[in-house]
Amino acid sequence: MAIKQFRLPDVGEGLTEAEILGWSVAVGDVVKVNQVLVEIETAKAAVELPSPFAGRVSALLVEAGQTVDVGTPIIDIEVAGAAPDAPKASPAAPSAKAEAPKREPVLVGYGVAQAATTRRARKNGAVPAAPVASASVASAAPVAPAPAAPVVPAPVPAPAAQAASAPSVAPTHVLAKPLVRKLAKDLGVDLATITPAREDGVITREEVERAASAPAVGGAPAQAPAVSALAEDRRVPIKGVRKATAAAMVASAFTAPHVTEFLTLDVSRTVKLVERLREQPEYRDVKVSPLLITARALIRAVGRFPEINASWDETAQEIVLRGPVNLGIAAATPRGLVVPNVKAAERLTLRQLAEALARLTATAREGKTPLADLTGGTITITNVGVFGVDTGTPILNPGEAAILAFGAIKQQPWVHRGKVKPRWVTTLALSFDHRLVDGELGSRFLREVGRALEDPAAVLL
Repeated sequence: MAIKQFRLPDVGEGLTEAEILGWSVAVGDVVKVNQVLVEIETAKAAVELPSPFAGRVSALLVEAGQTVDVGTPIIDIEVAGAAPDAPKASPAAPSAKAEAPKREPVLVGYGVAQAATTRRARKNGAVPAAPVASASVASAAPVAPAPAAPVVPAPVPAPAAQAASAPSVAPTHVLAKPLVRKLAKDLGVDLATITPAREDGVITREEVERAASAPAVGGAPAQAPAVSALAEDRRVPIKGVRKATAAAMVASAFTAPHVTEFLTLDVSRTVKLVERLREQPEYRDVKVSPLLITARALIRAVGRFPEINASWDETAQEIVLRGPVNLGIAAATPRGLVVPNVKAAERLTLRQLAEALARLTATAREGKTPLADLTGGTITITNVGVFGVDTGTPILNPGEAAILAFGAIKQQPWVHRGKVKPRWVTTLALSFDHRLVDGELGSRFLREVGRALEDPAAVLL
């Protein structure tokens, strides 16, 4: 038996770090090639990492909740008949780089040189945890066994002599989906106190909700401490999608001169068209909404004013006129705002566009958006109307020239054919980069989108 070490790979786009969301295996488990080992969260999405080896898990080197750099060893697996990896020496040692493990073609970026494996300290101010069940991990300084602390519920890591037989670490690896973990955190429920009913040991949303509503000792509701804690200051580490979104928004707001224009219009015909389409057999199994018609209207307007589907290249001092319309749809998720995009949306039929939008929003809310869907966008729609908001002043996604905010559709008094009648009304807001989109182009584009929503059957169909 030989120990093979799996290092955190670069899962794409040159990412430098990721947070360990949760382990799907524990020490002693037998794993197969491509079996999911761990779920991580990068700056773009949550990703499940499969095992490049078949064998038995001998050590989990990083705890859930830690943020580590690409190339950091995260798990040891005993593999029968395999040559052992290079000794776990300091990453600064020249011999460590020369004897790096053989590259495996299972994951993108697997096999990063050991020079990039510096252990990252936790950002919440806590003392970095020692490996869960390993005698040594590549780091700048030797790692001493963590002292036993009675106030810490998690098991204390074992010394080197006891690392190979550390079954006590199993309780620290609670199996739960990221959304379930967030729910438990919000409700003040400790997942380690829940005994899962499923055979695979995964804790469900229903079990968390039951634990939150169950009375504690003395009859007090279990969630009562969490309510009192909300009255106090709480610090939340900035990481993952939230960190990437913040950096992108700051870069956009202070780089591109934003201009926002507004258009309030009667969309009663769009509302009626949506109702008619929902009754047609062709659309009964897909979601048809005003957002779908708005997306179609925007794509058509880009065809008439292609200069708005562009980006500013500061280095080359050029305006890049984009070819396809890669339509971004802003989606609110438990991890923050993400903007997946539909590639070449102008080539899709109305039904195909509906299917693409449904797929993007579903995968985004599950935290499973592929990295390819998060890059390459050319223009974006943000549907603030779903929150009951009339409109807003959206910030551009970096690399795009325009973003359209679609507000709530409400019945309001409106002059229609010379009489005041209740009509379905909404407000559009178009933010654009004034370096490459002047007022005339932005105004004409916004009015064209509005014209399509006022009379969608005539303009779009």
